[in-house]
Amino acid sequence: RERWVGLRPPNLVCMDERAGSTSTLSRGLAGYLRAVAAAVGVPPEATSFEVSDTATAYLGLARRWSQRPADDLMLVWTERYGWMVAVETEPGKAPVVLAYFAGADIVPAPRAVARFVTDVVAGVLSDSSPPVFPAGAGRDDLAVRLAPYTESVPAAPPIV
Repeated sequence: RERWVGLRPPNLVCMDERAGSTSTLSRGLAGYLRAVAAAVGVPPEATSFEVSDTATAYLGLARRWSQRPADDLMLVWTERYGWMVAVETEPGKAPVVLAYFAGADIVPAPRAVARFVTDVVAGVLSDSSPPVFPAGAGRDDLAVRLAPYTESVPAAPPIV
């Protein structure tokens, strides 16, 4: 009989290490959001994300849209619809979606997202239909797709 003194058996996977675990997905989404924010030119303070029953991300854009120059724009990602540029509205009202990122990739390259934002703000893209990705059905795949971005997230400081 083998003893595992202070070691974890190689076939035992901790909850946080599973591809689709909330922790793994959160770390990947945080890194991806940081990479997209850098590509778009948005400071980290203007971003947020959440992983709950759905995974979502938000970037506040400093750019303006010529049709509504007094209103703020936002770049939003959901695991259901991917990326969209929208006009922020009053609290409680639905945002006005200007365009959805077209394509079958739920995790497009950050530079592609930056081009998308530039094209929407310039009026080159508008009124696209939302792609629909199965909500929650591919969490393991989504975590794997986001894994390359995990390294760009600094480790949390140790609790003293």
